[in-house]
Amino acid sequence: MKRIDLNKLEHSVKIGDQCPAFEPNVTEDCIFYADGEPIGFFMRQMPEKMCKLADLADKEFRSENVPKSLMDRVSSIKGKFKHTATNKGQGVEQYSVILGSVPPKPMVRRPYPTRSSVHSVKAAQTFIKSMLLLAKESEKLIAEIIPEQYQRQKELFEQVPDQWKFKNLFTSSISNYNISAPFHRDTGNIQGAVNVIITKRRNSKGGNLNVPDYGATIDQCDNSILVYPAWKNIHGVTPIEPTYEGGFRNSLIFYPLKAFMGL
Repeated sequence: MKRIDLNKLEHSVKIGDQCPAFEPNVTEDCIFYADGEPIGFFMRQMPEKMCKLADLADKEFRSENVPKSLMDRVSSIKGKFKHTATNKGQGVEQYSVILGSVPPKPMVRRPYPTRSSVHSVKAAQTFIKSMLLLAKESEKLIAEIIPEQYQRQKELFEQVPDQWKFKNLFTSSISNYNISAPFHRDTGNIQGAVNVIITKRRNSKGGNLNVPDYGATIDQCDNSILVYPAWKNIHGVTPIEPTYEGGFRNSLIFYPLKAFMGL
């Protein structure tokens, strides 16, 4: 895999800014280095087993078997074709699903951690199992490509009780349908740990990850995997635009929350 050394750049991007439509400039399999240390990697095409698991997870995620949190956004290509969105062609449907551990939320009178309610939905079990298997295979890939990071994260997770783990290196998972997040930094994540972003897409453009600190826009192509420390830098997702009716870009994400360390 190609080596990419990440060097800091000056920029004016702030948390909360919308991410512009940058074209990807990271398009090859590569390992990311910062200060001489490997911190993540990008692979355009996952191993066949992972692709099949991602296909299954994505199919279930988009089905009626899995309960979802819904939202809508206005599409820049409205009127080009008829969408299946809830606003009948005036926007692009968006939704998400959280699995695994959910941190305390005192502001909504839940000062204790819990597990996602999706785990109790019988129809969602195929989705949950496929995501757990995908997380397991992702961990194997991390151990193979950046073993130093795998060992570091494994040691960090010795502080996370088994009941709050989503496999061995993560606490939680979120799947996003057509969601292009504004610039943010995942401050709730365990410092020193990495996220995994697996992309599924069809008939769409955009939806690439931009990291302004390094001037990097990473190609989120179908069946790609990105492993990156989301706590380290601000980052955002470029606008997602379906190019044909039913087009979408989904992200299947595994992440490590520090709220579960030492519980």
